[in-house]
Amino acid sequence: MEKQATRDAYGKALVELGSRHTDVVVLDADLSKSTKTAEFAKAYPDRFINAGIAEQNMIGMAAGLSVTGKVVYASSFAMFAVGRAFEQVRNSLAYARLNVKVCATHSGVTVGEDGGSHQSVEDISLMRSVPNMCVVVPSDGVTTRKAVFDLYDRGGPAYLRLGRPSVPILYGDDVDFQIGKGIELRDGQDATLIACGIMVSKCLEAADVLAKEGIRVSVVDMHTIKPLDEELIVKKAKETGAILTVEEHSILGGLGSAVCEVVCEKCPIPVYRLGLRDVFGQSGSPDELLQHYGLTVENIVHNVYDLLKNK
Repeated sequence: MEKQATRDAYGKALVELGSRHTDVVVLDADLSKSTKTAEFAKAYPDRFINAGIAEQNMIGMAAGLSVTGKVVYASSFAMFAVGRAFEQVRNSLAYARLNVKVCATHSGVTVGEDGGSHQSVEDISLMRSVPNMCVVVPSDGVTTRKAVFDLYDRGGPAYLRLGRPSVPILYGDDVDFQIGKGIELRDGQDATLIACGIMVSKCLEAADVLAKEGIRVSVVDMHTIKPLDEELIVKKAKETGAILTVEEHSILGGLGSAVCEVVCEKCPIPVYRLGLRDVFGQSGSPDELLQHYGLTVENIVHNVYDLLKNK
């Protein structure tokens, strides 16, 4: 299966977006080769600013550019774009409803050997708690490109969560991607897997394994965490009676928490959450870390069996 890192797709999409819209400005905190904004800098040097290792200043600059009519895409690693600059994101961007897209790469434990200090596993939780903020976690390169363009059209502040490693291409260019609307990739009646980011492809693999054993599960790509597709969640809760959420993020405040909030209020059924269980990341290869934290096809299958016992 063809693979592409979502950060690579982001870099290419920015160049394409910049060719269509001259009001697009890109900022980076001295990580443009890693975040792939270097491609935009090469194509449009007069619309690119390297803010240096100063993420808080970068967000302040983005806010200032936004009020002059620019549409700003500001990038760094997720740990720094969200963790270090949270106050500026909250007060300068979201509070003022400014048209700035915080596009963070190197999220989750698949950052790898850089270790727990660089592995942001709290960023979805932080950003979805901020009023006015849109939160999007694409699962492949195709949906990343569409998210970059759709966020331009949407206006207002947004957080786009991207990853470091290459991941399978799941969609064709004709995919019906809409911010705020999940995508049902597989239909089944026994349980529903709801995932975001890199875990969507693993849920599809798990669904294939379960199908061979006579268990039919639905698979939903919940690429938008906020605004959340509550209608689809309730629909699948009623149809299957059991949900497993899967995310490369803490189970506290992320996708799993968001789904639980909807289910608890509107259609109470058993929900299991698979993700990091209130722990930091650590140094290791991406595959080793996914295995260590149970973010594997085998563990998804195991959790489905446990979930069905309580259905």
